[in-house]
Amino acid sequence: MALLGKHIILEMKGCCRDIINNVSSVKNILEKATEISNATLVDVICHHFSPYGITGVAILAESHISIHTWPEHEYAAVDIFLCGSTMNPHNAASYISQAFHAKETFTMELRRGDFLLHEAENSLPSIYP
Repeated sequence: MALLGKHIILEMKGCCRDIINNVSSVKNILEKATEISNATLVDVICHHFSPYGITGVAILAESHISIHTWPEHEYAAVDIFLCGSTMNPHNAASYISQAFHAKETFTMELRRGDFLLHEAENSLPSIYP
């Protein structure tokens, strides 16, 4: 059994306030990040909060990329969850960090479905019926 997907979590500090508080910019960045990761874009939805901050989600055939921004703190949180072996979430992560002009980026990777690999390798009984 293959790994189901990779989930990259980004914590970015020192982001450009003008970029992370602009719906058009965030939408364009989500679209480009999808293209760079070799994923298939279904739709992009962004919401601008008052007085500032944006939540944006790129719905992908392979899962999603979501962005939540706090311009007043120059901070953005991003989730990139891609299923399949032909997508590269790290390309999207690098692009988003650069596009937001982040001064510091912390990245964590979760291997989705990893327990299924170990279960198959070790012939452990399934916890699901």
